[in-house]
Parts: sequence; C-alpha cells; structure tokens
Amino acid sequence: MTAVFRNGTVVDGTGRAGFAADVVVDGDRIADVVPRSGAAPAVPVGTCDREIDASGCLVTPGFIDVHAHSDAYLVIEPDAPSKVSQGTTTEINGQCGGSVAPRYGEARLSSDWASLLGDRLTWRSLAEYREALDEAKPAVNTVQFVGHNTLRSSVVGYAARSSTPEELARMERLLEKSLDEGGWGLTTGLIYQPGCHATNEEVLALAKAAARRGGFYATHMRSEGDRLLESIDEVISLAEATGIRAEISHLKTSGRANWPKIGAALEKIGGAVERGVLLGSDRYPFCAAGTDLDIVLPDWAQAGGAPAEMERLGDAALRRRMEKEIDASGRDWSEVMIGGTWSERTKRFSGRTVGEIAASEAGFASPGALVCSILEADLCRTGAFFFGMSEENLTRILSEPWVLPGSDASLRAPWGPLGADHPHPRAYATMPEFYRRLRRIGLSLEETVARMTSRAAERFCIAGRGRLEKGAFADVAVWREDEFAGEATYLEPHRFSAGVKCVMVNGVVPYEDGKFTGRRGGRFLERT
Repeated sequence: MTAVFRNGTVVDGTGRAGFAADVVVDGDRIADVVPRSGAAPAVPVGTCDREIDASGCLVTPGFIDVHAHSDAYLVIEPDAPSKVSQGTTTEINGQCGGSVAPRYGEARLSSDWASLLGDRLTWRSLAEYREALDEAKPAVNTVQFVGHNTLRSSVVGYAARSSTPEELARMERLLEKSLDEGGWGLTTGLIYQPGCHATNEEVLALAKAAARRGGFYATHMRSEGDRLLESIDEVISLAEATGIRAEISHLKTSGRANWPKIGAALEKIGGAVERGVLLGSDRYPFCAAGTDLDIVLPDWAQAGGAPAEMERLGDAALRRRMEKEIDASGRDWSEVMIGGTWSERTKRFSGRTVGEIAASEAGFASPGALVCSILEADLCRTGAFFFGMSEENLTRILSEPWVLPGSDASLRAPWGPLGADHPHPRAYATMPEFYRRLRRIGLSLEETVARMTSRAAERFCIAGRGRLEKGAFADVAVWREDEFAGEATYLEPHRFSAGVKCVMVNGVVPYEDGKFTGRRGGRFLERT
C-alpha cells in the first residue's frame, strides 16, 4: 500500500532546518520526500492509496526510546498504548541486567512479568522469545539486549558469591548463543540481585564476549550516589579495555549529598567521549527514580530475591533486624512514594509517601515496620518512586549532546492487566517531557528531534531508522509542536500524552487521531 503525508513541516531527523514537503510511503519504506513550493501539492492527488493530512503539524521520524523495559509487556499488550501515543516507534529493551530471555536453571522473571504473562510464558531461549513476540505482532520495533542478571541466575543462581571459572565460561557461551539469536549486547544491573555479587572481572569477561560478537554494553552502574564517580571509572575502564560501545543508563546523582558530584561526573564521561571512547548515556526527564520498594532492604536481606525476602519477613527475629536497619538508614521517607501495589491491603498507599503513611496510619511502629508490612502483603513486588535528584543537575545532564531519551519504563495501558498498576509517569510522558526540557535549555527544534531520532539510531547502529529519507523504513510521527505535552503525573500516571496526531511503524499506522487502530507493524530488529 502507498500513503502520503501532506501539508506538514518535515523535520527529517538530521538536524537540518525543517521544510515544507510531502512524505511518500510505499510498503514499509519511505519512497520519497518531495519539497513543496507554493500552493500546488508536491505529489499529485490520487497518486497514493492513502492520504494523511499533516496540516499544522511536524512530520518527523518516530522517536527511539533507548532504555526501556517492555520485553514481556510487548507480548501482553502488543498495541503498546503508552509508547505509540507519545510518538515512540522503537524501544531498546532488556535493560538494567534483566531481560526476558534466556532463562534457564534458577532464573526467574521479575514478579510482575511472570504473574501477568501466565500461560503466555512459553520460552527459554532468546530465539523462542522472538517467536512469541512475532506471534504477538507488537506495534513498535524492539531492540533486545541480554541481561547479566538473567544470565547469572541461569548459571550461578541467586547465591551471594563470585562465579567460578567454569560458571563464567558457561555464562559467556550462553551470552554468545543469545547474541547469535538476535541479541544486541549485554546489560548489567549491578545494584540488583544477583548481579551485585559479580566481580569486575566477571563483568569485563562478559563484555569482551559481547564485543567479539559486535555487541554493545549498557549498565545500571554499581552506584548512582555515594560511589558514583568510582562507578563511572569502572565503565570507562571496561569500554577502553574492550573497545565496546558502552552506555551509562539513566545518569543521575542520587541523594542530596551527591548532587555536587555532577561536574566531576560530566567531566569524566565527556572527557572519555572526546578521546574516542565509544561512550554515551541516557536519561528520563523526571527527578524521581522508579524501582521496586525492596531496594531499601539491607543488602543481606535482599540476597536471593523476592522468595528469600519473603522467608526472612516471616522470621520474627530477622524481621525485627530488617526494621531496625531500615530505620537506621537515615533515609528521608518523605522522598519515597509508593507506586504499584499488588494487594487489597496496600492499594490505598499508592501515590503516598512512606513518611506520610507512617505519620497518619495507626498500627505501624516505624517506617521500617511499615515498609516490611507493605512488602509482605505484596509478596515483595511493590513499586516505589524515589525523589532524590536535583532539577538543576537534570538540566545539566540533558544539556550534554551524548545524552539520549530513555524512559526506563515498560509500556503501559489504562486498561486490561496493565491498567491496575501505578506506574511512574515516564511510561506515558518521556518523549514530550524530554522534548520540552531540551527546548527550554535552548536547543533548536531540529537538534532536539535529532537527539530523539537519528542520534539514537546512530549510537546503537540501528540501520535505516531515525531519518526521513528515501529508502529508510517508514517510522513516522506526526505531531503538533505547540500541543506536544505529557499529561501523566505521579498521582494520575495512566494519562496519554497530548499533541500526537498519527504514528506509523514500518508503513503501518497503529495510532491516529487519539485512537489505537489495532494494526501493528513493529518488528524484532536485528544487528547488521
């Protein structure tokens, strides 16, 4: 089928000035971009099967979310409503060390993935996951990384120890097999179980294995706060030792005491980039992190993941020890908000801070007791938002040309199995908020769009995407610049962004005029 986007201003993703043109699509490719002059149509009316009026709109490449967690949810809700409605056409998944595959041995998916997938969880290998994804026919493209935590739990399990040489060799082979089956590289989540037990040598060996296959490396570093600078040094050393393309995930300075480190952090990364290290970063445009509430448990209490945590919560002596150590942590509980919950007993806590709940609800002796009670009721699956970042530092981070948009979020929907959750607003609003912040910083419209499209495609070597040009894949977003805005909030997160008129993915339109069409053209993308 052929289609033409008429009467819009084309911002083609290259960074050059926008211009009046019509964009012609033939099948899954852009057939031509034809400049307009005067009132006459650039492409004669009736030439194409479908005409899409883009009057008053920008016509740009679809946006690339370089750090997402939709691996499993693409199978559950393939329309990807929260993503396509903000103009996203490609996600990079399998981040922070946790991928949907490969899963062998003791490996388990995150509890929300496993419980919501149910009988649809049919795969072990990455190749088998790819088959399930192809059957689901998602609306967006996906680039799939392989998670170190998933590899480690498949081979070593969740034991709090270093891997043996034999286990490391098995992880390398499993990684190589997964890369051969379509994985783009390795990600680590070095604050999470069981990756937090890995030595630098283990991570380096796996990065070398990925590099040999032409893969990439992305990392949720060992620390984003107290040991931020040392963690950045570790990433730079790894990239220099292996020659791999490396990405520091969601760069931040967590905790007020660490805000002054921003200058040194940016200098370290920027200096490495200037001397030719293949390094970059991504960031979501919000000042609250979002992860599982059990991250506040003492390290010893997290070992083994949710099943082991539940056993310890059921032991009276260990629970008292947990509560005391949580209370002694010095954490500001007014900065910790409860997100998604899984029990009728805890639903009323969503959108409220631990400090507020502890002060207003009877029956909890301390914040530590409250946290343990919530985690126990939710089987240690509770989500939380952590307001420990600086607005000024966020602006400085986003100002760097090597920082790309990454939502750090799974796709969501206000309905169905994903509608019962209470997600971070970044799931629905990363792209408009990223755009707005970069424009306020002073970047031009064209350079901001390039950061969200072609710069992302170039960083991750995604061929044929990120630009509107003849022969490129037809991933297109049509939106009104003056209306493009996020509507989701921490209290009301299930709200679609405004301003997007139409989205096309590989020549298929999944979203138009505020409606999801049910037509889906997304693909599992392969490295070339």
